[in-house]
Order: sequence, then structure tokens, then C-alpha cells
Amino acid sequence: MSDQQYELTIGWLYPKLMSTYGDRGNVICIERRSQWRGYDVKVLPLDQSATVTDIRSVDVIVGGGAQDRQQEIVMRDLQGAKAEAIREKIENGTPGVFTCGSPQLLGHYYEPAFGQRIEGLGILDLVSVHPGENVRRCIGNLVIEVTATRLARDLEEITGSKPYLIGFENHGGRTKLGKVEALGRVAYGLGNNGEDGTEGAFYQNAIATYSHGPLLPKNPFVADWLIQTALRLKYQQPITLSSLDDPLAMQAREAMFKRLKVNVPTLVQ
Repeated sequence: MSDQQYELTIGWLYPKLMSTYGDRGNVICIERRSQWRGYDVKVLPLDQSATVTDIRSVDVIVGGGAQDRQQEIVMRDLQGAKAEAIREKIENGTPGVFTCGSPQLLGHYYEPAFGQRIEGLGILDLVSVHPGENVRRCIGNLVIEVTATRLARDLEEITGSKPYLIGFENHGGRTKLGKVEALGRVAYGLGNNGEDGTEGAFYQNAIATYSHGPLLPKNPFVADWLIQTALRLKYQQPITLSSLDDPLAMQAREAMFKRLKVNVPTLVQ
């Protein structure tokens, strides 16, 4: 099968309600990097009008951040068969990137500063609690050393060096992990809670993180991992992506690492 015959459907969780802090850039990044390789790409909004069939048809899932009120609206809609379809996709290895509010929805619950606890889907073994309006938010640049074992190995195969991610965090909630594996270790910033040094979570092929920015344009090799993983699962065959020229993205990463005085390996890409 040639590259031109590959088809990829991106499921975008509630784009009108959960696109805070430029997270739509993650959708655009996956879409463009697929199209540059000649793949046919479809972006499918998974919102109030989406069906269970729609959810089951996607090859990769992208979820962004949301304010507390929008998050409540989403959780009122994401119940029953739709929730079970999302759970099935993630449990069966559909890759995805979930930012800020989305991991909270995939966890057990989120307790906002005001209002009632928002129950999550319980897919990720984590809980998130906002400590109150008088507690300082976690805001600023964020550098993550990826420590999730399988993901770190896969990304190192793509880049040729130990993977570090750069992003920007802006969250009031504090997340505590249960038995789920952390996405990585905080090299700069606050991460999940500013206390235990963890950032994000990794489960099956789902990446959960507080890193906005958006994440994927700043770390395009992660977008490639999502695309490659999705195609391998869909077509049940070994697929290796053709390389793309990313000098501007790599230069921007190096500039930020230098500015933040974080020493990381230079990517071979």
C-alpha cells in the first residue's frame, strides 16, 4: 500500500467547548503532517451531534482544554453509549493527545474551585482538584522529560535522542496520579501538581498533559508518533513515516531550552 492510499480520521473532542489556549493547533499539526505525506485526512468533530458510530470511526483523538462551565456541559453530554465508545477506543489502543481539561474528563473526577465535583470517565487512574481561588495558578513554560517507558522508547527511535517536550501550562487544578504511568518528569515548570515532579499521564496510546502551546507544533515528532501509531493500528501492518524537514520547529525548541537554561540532547532529526 502506497502512502497516497492511507486515510486518517481525526476525532476532535467538542471543538467549540474545549479549544482553550490554542489547542486546535494540535489538530492542525496532525492534519498538515499527514497531508504533507500524501495521506487523505478527515477531521470529525466529536460534539453533541456526534454518534457512537462517529466515535468508533476515528483513528486518532484530540482533546483540548476548557473552562469549568464548558467542562460540565461536555460531561453532561458524554454519557452512556458515547462514553463507552470513547472508553473502548482508548482501551483498544487508539492514539490520542488530551490537554488540560481533557485528562480531567478521562480521570475519575475534577473538583472545581466552585460548584460540584465533575465526575469523569474513569479511564485514567487520576483525580484533579482545584485548591481554591486564592491559590496561585500553575502558569509558565514547561519542559518534560518523557519517562513513560514505551512512549519514551518509541520517540527515541524517531528522534535519535532522549525525548523532551516543551510547552506552556496554565491550570488551577492539581492532578494526582494513581496507578497510571506518568507521561514524564518535570525538567522546568510545575506539572501535575507542583509537588511530586510528575507531568501528565500515559495509558495505552493516550497522552495526557497540561502542556498547551499547543503541544504538537512545538514537538512535531509526537504528532508523527500519533500518525504512525494510528496507521499501524488501522492497517495492521508495519508503517514507517517518511521524514519531514522541521528546521524552524527544531530551532524554536533549541532557543526555548537555551532561554530556560535546560540542557537537553540535540535531536538527530
